[in-house]
Amino acid sequence: MKSLLSLIVLTTIYALADAPEAIQRITLDERVVVTVPVATNRVTTISFPGSIAAIDAAGVTADGKTQGQFQLAHTKGSSFLSVRALARKAATNLNIRWNKRTYVFELVESDAPVLALNLEDRVAADAVQPAPLVTPTRLLALLDKAKAFPLLKKQQPEAVAGAEARTFGDKPQVTDFNDYEIRIEEVFRFNPEDTLVFHVALRSKSDEEIRYLPESFCARVGNRLYYQSISDAPGVLPANAASSVYFAITGTPDGGRNELSLKNEFNVLVSRLPSPPRSSSATTPPSPQSPPPPTGMTPESEAIARQALRRAIAELQNTAGRSALSPSNAPSAKQTRP
Repeated sequence: MKSLLSLIVLTTIYALADAPEAIQRITLDERVVVTVPVATNRVTTISFPGSIAAIDAAGVTADGKTQGQFQLAHTKGSSFLSVRALARKAATNLNIRWNKRTYVFELVESDAPVLALNLEDRVAADAVQPAPLVTPTRLLALLDKAKAFPLLKKQQPEAVAGAEARTFGDKPQVTDFNDYEIRIEEVFRFNPEDTLVFHVALRSKSDEEIRYLPESFCARVGNRLYYQSISDAPGVLPANAASSVYFAITGTPDGGRNELSLKNEFNVLVSRLPSPPRSSSATTPPSPQSPPPPTGMTPESEAIARQALRRAIAELQNTAGRSALSPSNAPSAKQTRP
């Protein structure tokens, strides 16, 4: 009885939420019972770090002909298995032998299944692989490869050997921000550099120019953000126009490898800048011309001014007349010879 109570205490059920993430990653622990939601119209794949030694189960059929609550598919020597529920409210357990230990899984039928459960060895999980050191020059080369990927794939396949590409075509993944949106056109993965290159289109729905930080792009996968390692972006989105942008993410924010698959659902984010203030000349009407200041002269002062002006003119005329009759201005007499 005491050992039974101890077993109950040590058994922790990983009860997944009502709407779990479709892809789960957990660390293996032989003391933990892992509950796995499985659907009747979907396949759930459970992957181990290495080859599975043995599988024991109740109410499970492998060929689909034998009656059972779940159908299981597994190839001997492989490191994964796939299961599907055959009946509503079905439940059973799988005991899987791996690396000289037994791991217990509780399968339950659900409308919100886990589609992939990836299991990690505790030792491998503790030793996080560091992200590769990728220089800015190498990142620029990866951007260029992504831009010319179709041509390189056709004419120089060795230049993109090992690279993966996903093109969204008519069904791009879109993140809408009301007055603009970001559409993912293509995603490329360069595994040796642990780098994903995104080709996105920014489309404005505003009548005003939109500015953003070109170095602030990031990709969200689930609840985690991956910040850019490099980008090729103008930083300005014209009104009611579209702009093509390339950016890359390398590793994880804590320095490890991201190992991101191109099958993930991505959301692209960018930091927007405030709109520049409008010019005052465009909004403020010019002030009307002020009337000339009044002279302030009364009729009497105006008459006195006119009299003074007449006297000044007369004095100038008198002075000019005297200057014309002065000896210095008189014509010189002709000199005659004696």
